[in-house]
Amino acid sequence: ADDSGDEEPASQSDKCELHGTLKTLSSKLEDLSTCNDLIAKHGAALQRSLSELENLKLPAESGEKIKAVNERATLFRITSNAMINACRDFLDLAETHSRKWQRALQYEREQRIRLEETIEQLAKQHNSLERACRGAPTLSSSSTGITSTAKGSVQSAKGEASDEDEETEYFDAMEDAPAFITVTADPKHHRRSGSNLSGASEGHPEDWNLEDSVFESSNQSSYNESTCKDLLPKKRRRTRIPDKPNYSLNLWSIMKNCIGKELSKIPMPVNFNEPLSMLQRLTEDLEYHELLDKAVKCESSTEQMCFVAAFSVSSYSTTVHRTAKPFNPLLGETYELDRLEELGFRSLCEQVSHHPPAAAHHVYSKRGWTLWQEITIASKFRGKYLSIMPLGAIHLEFHSSGNHYVWRKVTSTVHNIIVGKLWIDQSGEIEIVNHKSKDKCQLKFTPYSYFSRDVPRKVTGVVSDADGKAHYVMSGTWDEKMECSKIVQSSHGSTSTEGKQKTVYQTLAPKVLWKKYPLPENAENMYFFSDLALTLNEPEERVAPTDSRLRPDQRLMESGRWDEANVEKQRLEEKQRAVRRRREAEAMEALEEGEDYEGYIPLWFERKVDAVTGELICVYKGGYWEAKDKQDWSTCPDIF
Repeated sequence: ADDSGDEEPASQSDKCELHGTLKTLSSKLEDLSTCNDLIAKHGAALQRSLSELENLKLPAESGEKIKAVNERATLFRITSNAMINACRDFLDLAETHSRKWQRALQYEREQRIRLEETIEQLAKQHNSLERACRGAPTLSSSSTGITSTAKGSVQSAKGEASDEDEETEYFDAMEDAPAFITVTADPKHHRRSGSNLSGASEGHPEDWNLEDSVFESSNQSSYNESTCKDLLPKKRRRTRIPDKPNYSLNLWSIMKNCIGKELSKIPMPVNFNEPLSMLQRLTEDLEYHELLDKAVKCESSTEQMCFVAAFSVSSYSTTVHRTAKPFNPLLGETYELDRLEELGFRSLCEQVSHHPPAAAHHVYSKRGWTLWQEITIASKFRGKYLSIMPLGAIHLEFHSSGNHYVWRKVTSTVHNIIVGKLWIDQSGEIEIVNHKSKDKCQLKFTPYSYFSRDVPRKVTGVVSDADGKAHYVMSGTWDEKMECSKIVQSSHGSTSTEGKQKTVYQTLAPKVLWKKYPLPENAENMYFFSDLALTLNEPEERVAPTDSRLRPDQRLMESGRWDEANVEKQRLEEKQRAVRRRREAEAMEALEEGEDYEGYIPLWFERKVDAVTGELICVYKGGYWEAKDKQDWSTCPDIF
């Protein structure tokens, strides 16, 4: 677009240059013609002189030589004439082709201008349609298209049937997926004639009204809740951290340190980090813990599943702007978040393995639930983007009902690793299973596609019971909110052109279960931290000496002293390598002596086979909070 104003001047300059070239060629041709005339004139005079010499009575030998010279002069004149004619033909050809090239060039310019105008018009239409779609008042009551895999995973689009994203880099197009459609029903007139419904299952809208107590509470503004909490006596937490310094990243300073070194020993500068450890990022999953507090009050297990599903999605809301990587925890590093009096829960994380990196997490809430997980991070660099795959199951148990939920995280993808602005997307499926009641919720995170008409960062799902009967439809986005719609009737609809049968879900109006808190003021200069994230690295007394808050390189980075942080980070990593080399030597010595070597043993967690999943998982064995009460940290390793 910036070059469009230069089209005419460039065209005029091209014409002037072309005419100048043709004028020069014509001038040279005229010079050649003049030379040709002179050659012809002098050649004719030379031939006359030679003819006169031939007529003179000269020795025979001289006559032969003069005749040879005359023939050469004739050949020279013929060659000169041929050269002049060739030059004239070349000039004529150049004039003809230059006109053709000029017309072709003009055509290409016009085509480019038309293409730019078309693209600009399409972009304006796309933006206006997006604004109209987002601002439509009837959005919540419009039809929603949902596509699902045979396993029950779903995908919905607001306002129109969704199109499968054929451009996705992550998943194959779901061509064999049966389609599910949801329509909002009128609670007073939701019952339809059963004559055209095949295998219809009906629910009662009055149930939705009777069970509103929990759902309605979730619709209340989270800020009112926060205001109520502020009335309680509690410790004031910090609301800001030092602004992120505007340091330019010198790639050469990194590359020169890589020469001749093993990949594992290359010190990565803190420029790529944010001043939080992976243990603290894991704790951030609890930002919307009140969803689980509300889930405790649910009498219906399927209703409770809706809140658990919303909680599983809410943990991704903090990642939308967070492109910097957290610090890799050192082996034995811990992080506690004790909010038992303020928020009703206390959390503990420990780095239980370094290769591969694995962290164990345990949360106890006095409001009726316990959450635990062990997460191992696997990553793959695929050229244009980096895929981050958290491995391991998340367990959630409610004390009163005994409902035990298990799910796994989806894949996070960081785009534009090499060139361009970094951005993050979440894609894949989450299957949440209640192992007591066998209820299931299948959530689908739709990968972003520029060509898709779907809402960006869309998440959809269906909650079904042990018999496979659908009770609720979940819809929303992982960076904004999640809604829940109760199904009052389901039926098998018409068969699609591909022979797939569609199921129609008739639902009541959706209710908001979760909505993202707004970011604090000046968040863009504070690594886009949320209110909770700003408090995670706040210094606290009485924590273990292995706590992430006491990590010196992370503290220096938060203070804006990045050069010192880089030096300290390198020291800590070298110290950890020395400990690992010592363990390897001990293992080798034990092997030579025929003895067993246990290796690193986590301090607050122990490995057990999980009774539900059958996997080996690190679970909390107790003792940390008792040690904190006594301030007895004698068993903690010296890692900092």
